[in-house]
Amino acid sequence: MIVQLTGTLVEALPTRIVLDVHGVGYELGVSSTTAAALPPVGEAGVTVLTRLIVREDAQELYGFATREERALFDQLRAISGVGPKLALAVLSTFSPSQLAAVVAGQDAGRMAQVPGVGKKKASRLLVELSDVFSKNAELRGLVGLTSAAPGTLPLAPAGSPAAAPAVEAEAAEALLSMGFSPQEAQVALEGREEAGALTVEDALRYALRRLGGGR
Repeated sequence: MIVQLTGTLVEALPTRIVLDVHGVGYELGVSSTTAAALPPVGEAGVTVLTRLIVREDAQELYGFATREERALFDQLRAISGVGPKLALAVLSTFSPSQLAAVVAGQDAGRMAQVPGVGKKKASRLLVELSDVFSKNAELRGLVGLTSAAPGTLPLAPAGSPAAAPAVEAEAAEALLSMGFSPQEAQVALEGREEAGALTVEDALRYALRRLGGGR
């Protein structure tokens, strides 16, 4: 696994750079944020953090100026339907701290500003990332959050008598806000308890999987 490269920056564009390491040129996909943070072309001793993605038909390298950006790239790629290009588009639109704030505020309007992300996908990304920030203490520390993101979706107490109806209602309301019909929401949530989706966040992920991740 290639996790870091140091060399001479020989080409820099908003979406990719070329780094010469001992005579070997490495092309790396980057966000515009990382591209802007790099020194001028021709500078030697430039260090870039990397991720190598191996596919059946290609091996692709991606570069990052900071650990925060690389960590968020990894988390974004772990979301169903998010590939490297969309992950970089998110990171080109928001800095890590800005993204944390968008997730904390569940701001679908701002998330939808990312090229290639519509209203439904924006809402789904916020749900997935909310769970990431609430559970990943290291990531919270990297982006400057000292506790779980304050804007995460409320979770009904699993043991309370009203928990199941409350979870169902809140999840259905969230699906309606994404543009799904009441019928689609009802069908998508069927069987969630049997599948172990007992919180609002888990119920939404369960429903979105059944709906194919939205339209």
